[in-house]
Amino acid sequence: MVKQFVQRGDIAWNLPGGGIEENETPEQACLREVKEETRYDVRITKLLHEKNEKYTYLAEIIGGELFLDTANESNQDIVEIAWINLEDNDKFNSLTTPMLNLYLEKAG
Repeated sequence: MVKQFVQRGDIAWNLPGGGIEENETPEQACLREVKEETRYDVRITKLLHEKNEKYTYLAEIIGGELFLDTANESNQDIVEIAWINLEDNDKFNSLTTPMLNLYLEKAG
């Protein structure tokens, strides 16, 4: 997960993600955003959720090494990246908890 400044002014743990760029599919955006924010190369295995043109995918790491590139302008709002234990409830919020629950429901 990425710990970042969010629009409401707080710092929160989020799943890697972001906007879809021009001429980019949601899947391409997922791969790019994960790479930019974590340096992992991933392969999408399943669409977990879609609502209002916001997509959440289940993916597996196929390469790369966890690294926060603070020189990347897109990452200026990120203060930390880390693997988070799924039982660490204080790291999940009203946006990430539903995605965690979907993952636990659909991925198992």
